[in-house]
Amino acid sequence: MLNNFSIRPKSRNFGFDRGKPIDRFYIEKFLENNRAEITGHVLEVGDNFYTRTYGDNVTKSDVLNLISSNEATIVGDLATGENIPHGVFDCIILTQVIHVIYDIKMALNHTFNALKPGGTLLLTTSGLSSSCRTDFHGDYWRFTDTSLRMLLNEFVDEERIEIDVFGNVAVAKAFLDGLAIHEIPEAILGIKDDHYQVILTAKVKK
Repeated sequence: MLNNFSIRPKSRNFGFDRGKPIDRFYIEKFLENNRAEITGHVLEVGDNFYTRTYGDNVTKSDVLNLISSNEATIVGDLATGENIPHGVFDCIILTQVIHVIYDIKMALNHTFNALKPGGTLLLTTSGLSSSCRTDFHGDYWRFTDTSLRMLLNEFVDEERIEIDVFGNVAVAKAFLDGLAIHEIPEAILGIKDDHYQVILTAKVKK
């Protein structure tokens, strides 16, 4: 009986070593569907790959990182607000960022302060996932659509928040096992079951 169960995942690296991770299917669909929001002065974390891929009429692209890097144009900290400018960005892209920041409310406060009035936050985060803790960052939070909406509602009115959830039990199993996108049928990826929220997305207007 026990032979039917494996305690070792196919990948401990979210499937990166097998191909493109399953969560990227939903993250990239979300950004594709919101191309029109990725415009003007855009901030992204780590690098500006998604800005370059999905941006529309981007006039300036900034990259935020905690430490100096070849890609970073701003070396700063969302949690403390260090070097985070106020009221300058038309769009901020935070993909898979907020759950690795312990002081999440201060991070979101500084994020919204950095947006221009009418600016857009495009955010993705984890519902069901293995740990992504590294020597460089921690891993502190998991969300449901209810908790994410309540959290964001502390900063903006509810009518400015659009949240969606993606996943089902098959996708959750495959993602936890570290399978890549090509190893699960796209038809399965497209089925949504709110009881198995693998990835959550939020479009928020300031």
